[in-house]
Amino acid sequence: MRQGEASRGAFLIRSGTAEARVALPGGGSLSVAQFRDGDMFGEMALIERGVCSATVVAHSNVDAWFVGRDDFRAMVASREVAGLEIQRTITRTLAAKLRALNERVKEYPAVEDRPATEPAPAADPLVGVKRSLHASFDWKAFLPVLSFFEGFDADETDELVSTGKVLELPRGAWVFVAGRPAESCFLVVRGALEVFTRSGNLERRVAIAGPGELVGFMAVINAAPRANNARVREACCLLELPRAAFLEIYNGASGATVSLHHAIHRSLMRSIGRTNTQLTRLISHARLSAAGNQAAELEAALHGQIWRAEAQG
Repeated sequence: MRQGEASRGAFLIRSGTAEARVALPGGGSLSVAQFRDGDMFGEMALIERGVCSATVVAHSNVDAWFVGRDDFRAMVASREVAGLEIQRTITRTLAAKLRALNERVKEYPAVEDRPATEPAPAADPLVGVKRSLHASFDWKAFLPVLSFFEGFDADETDELVSTGKVLELPRGAWVFVAGRPAESCFLVVRGALEVFTRSGNLERRVAIAGPGELVGFMAVINAAPRANNARVREACCLLELPRAAFLEIYNGASGATVSLHHAIHRSLMRSIGRTNTQLTRLISHARLSAAGNQAAELEAALHGQIWRAEAQG
């Protein structure tokens, strides 16, 4: 594949080696990944249309499979087991890239850094909070207009929503704390959450999650501790989806499974976009402050994250 050309699908190497390189402003190129037996590249083309972000060149004779986007999406729409498992693999790959990119961003000071104003709760902050099938307003009427449910039909929406309950929280309330087990994820129905990290006595905002944003799902999928903190920025109504029920649909083969996969991919792509914006600001600051080495490191991270999480190191 050649940088700038329309992307058509993904490649899976059976044997051989290849390298991905990106052209840099002002000339020259940067190696962002090496591929070998069993590696896949170009997988983002399977979930969205776009252009190739790098040129990939074979370093040896390469024997590989090509998976076309249209063929793949037809497999997924037909709920073929192989297609759905590849969807889940792409989710894990995108999440790994996002996690590696966020770790790189956290290494550098940013204007978003601020003093932590209160200690994190020592226990689950939602212990004792009332959950219900009802709220102070007709929350189910909001669901069809939420971006999360784009592509869901009414039955698929009901299948997912029926697994959860709603809770209403005031401004400033904590929803979850980094490092704690993930027992559920949360769909913002109304209001907003602030997702943030902490390092020492400093906090840094990761995202503002408004109506239609699903928060905390990757920790649920990966059975991993929470990577970030979340608290209420604007009084909100959340749909809490318990881990077991959420995973039953996510790992299933129903129409709701397919729609949920698409919604998760859209969410991950938005998150990657937000982190890329943070990296771009850091690169600009490094250039203006004549920190050339730092700018080069950040540019490498920005380009490399589109390929493999391992390319970040």
